[in-house]
Amino acid sequence: MAAAYDTYDYPSYWIGREYENQCDISAIRAFVEKIPQIGTAVELGTGFGRLVPSFLYRCKKVILSDPSARLLKIARKNLKDKRIKFIHVGIDNITNKITKKSADLVILVRVIHHLENIDVVLNASKEMLKDNGYLILEFANKCHIKARMTQFLKGNFTFSIDISPYDIRSSRSKKQNTLPFINYHPDFIEKKLKDFEFSLIEKRSVSNIRSPFAKKFFSLNTLVSLEKFLQKPLAKINFGPSIFILARKIG
Repeated sequence: MAAAYDTYDYPSYWIGREYENQCDISAIRAFVEKIPQIGTAVELGTGFGRLVPSFLYRCKKVILSDPSARLLKIARKNLKDKRIKFIHVGIDNITNKITKKSADLVILVRVIHHLENIDVVLNASKEMLKDNGYLILEFANKCHIKARMTQFLKGNFTFSIDISPYDIRSSRSKKQNTLPFINYHPDFIEKKLKDFEFSLIEKRSVSNIRSPFAKKFFSLNTLVSLEKFLQKPLAKINFGPSIFILARKIG
């Protein structure tokens, strides 16, 4: 069965988004450096393997899974490393392919905004992880600073405390059954992690300077250097459009 991303040129999406790509990589590298040892890492929704170099260097074995055969084919072509195993499977069936309690790290980046029920993926992550194993989870932030300002100007003064997920698709897109695109409130995600017995270790606000103006007047290296400095402090106010969390399964 064809996956949604089989017909979408996802690699081309990242052309012109070098800043956002480097921001993701910076957050992941900062997290994996905090993990003492990583035997086996599993990335769910790896796509074409964009982020693999940011964690592969710390791992003895890496399992990359994705529902898109087309994207996995690109990943296989680009990633020639004997430590890597590729699995063509969706999240719903991932636990049938990977042994329970076999992973030291599970990575989910730019995945759950397409999921209306994140319980499935959190439960799968919990099953795959060893006791005290680690989870790197990214989500689209519902209450980033721009959204809060916009809603405040519209008179929506309770926006920041409404933790319900928000699907940003238009009514027309929903009728056409396009993929969900859901923004999550950080409090909602943190509650879910607690429900599934994960403890939060660190949170980072990512892509904080995602602005055409900034990209025009500052070099990529300057923006990324500033981003690295801002990720931890701005996480305290959920500033950026993307939030990364490092959590640990309670053993």
